[in-house]
Amino acid sequence: MLDERKLMVLYAVIKSYIESAEPVGSRTLSKNYELGVSSATIRNEMSDLEELGYLSKPHSSAGRVPSDKAYRLYVDQLLKLNMAPMDDIYNRKIKEILARESWNMEDLIQSSAKILSAITNYTSLVATPKLKGSHIKQLQMVPIDGVGVLTVIVCNNGLIKNSIYKTDYGISQDELNMISNYLYHQFKDKTLDDILKILNQGRIVLYQFDDDFLKGLLNALTDVIKELITIELYSEGITNILNFPEYKDIEKAKSFLSFIEDKELLINILQNTALSDDIDIIIGQENIYSPIKDISIITATYTVDGKTVGKIGIIGPTRMDYLNLIRILKIFSRHVSNILEKNV
Repeated sequence: MLDERKLMVLYAVIKSYIESAEPVGSRTLSKNYELGVSSATIRNEMSDLEELGYLSKPHSSAGRVPSDKAYRLYVDQLLKLNMAPMDDIYNRKIKEILARESWNMEDLIQSSAKILSAITNYTSLVATPKLKGSHIKQLQMVPIDGVGVLTVIVCNNGLIKNSIYKTDYGISQDELNMISNYLYHQFKDKTLDDILKILNQGRIVLYQFDDDFLKGLLNALTDVIKELITIELYSEGITNILNFPEYKDIEKAKSFLSFIEDKELLINILQNTALSDDIDIIIGQENIYSPIKDISIITATYTVDGKTVGKIGIIGPTRMDYLNLIRILKIFSRHVSNILEKNV
């Protein structure tokens, strides 16, 4: 463990580099930070920190930059702090933005990426996870003249999914109530994964209805269940990464943009982070994927009744403003979870 003076110097280097993106020298630290020691002492401490792997010296520069090891130490210390008082400026701003709409769960999760990207000026990602373990809380079917049948499914976690089965077959509301009540009792207390198996096995039989109509209606219902157990991914502010000097290099920018277009890769990353309702951070070389060895990802979850219903992430260079971004993400995920709880 580093002693107090080394930690003080290291954190000053990190803060300076986050703000400027320029290698940091002892003179900069002595001038801009009240460290209580001489420039010579700062130089010695920085030299020691370099030997310990916390700092590195770029070619053709007298200054030093933090390593991933330094950021990890810094971030771990931040995560131990209670950094998100509910009356701070971020809380007020986020609360005001989210209060502008009357949200249902799906719209809120989809809009979260856009809102968070606008607040932070970073690239953001939101994923709605597989809901195989969820249950159907409500199932309703409504005839739409000249169109077909609207099916509305409400899950126990608050997610609402609508679909329209287009058909010329004439059917009344009473008949659809009969079908939806029958299906609800067939599906009651079963997981979405089990419901999908029932539908695929053709175990639903209602002899009083036309076979072709019922088959089409059940196929449409099957598609809805498949959507509910498939991860959806939303991204916003993709070009925000280009605002950072680290990504002025064309090849580096192209590599990032190619990575961000790989939906399966992004889903895999989000699936393996933020497994609880807390913040999770992957820094630089901790990423197992080569295109993102020089970026960091901060993730959090949305929860309803203790169950994860969505994940959100912020992507940026390892020189991220971790302090503010962690605070913002904690407050943001807390507010979204509260809204979802109220709408379940």
